[in-house]
Amino acid sequence: MAANPLTVERLGGFGPQGILCLRGPLTKENILPFQNALRREEGSETLIIDFSEVPFVDSSGLGSLVTAYLSRKKVGRGVALSGVNQRVLHLLEITKLDRVFLIFSSIDDALAALTGAAEA
Repeated sequence: MAANPLTVERLGGFGPQGILCLRGPLTKENILPFQNALRREEGSETLIIDFSEVPFVDSSGLGSLVTAYLSRKKVGRGVALSGVNQRVLHLLEITKLDRVFLIFSSIDDALAALTGAAEA
């Protein structure tokens, strides 16, 4: 069992958007719950992953995010991130992944932007 476990909660009732709320670090030791949750969200048009309670991400966690992005992009689906803290944002910036992912300050901002884009 990981010293700092990761929990993944799915929020429902948001139409074509899937929302996963992560709590804990996204690391090699606890990547499995995240990967399992990603598989369950294959049908959602856009997946919003909330990082509000994620203190840090290691290279394995980053790799899982990239894999999720690429596999969803192949089938015309998207991934957006919300609530990313400065530490995780810095990691995304130095790897230039901040240019790949849609990043929002909150789930509400992500839903507003994605719903508005779908209606336009």
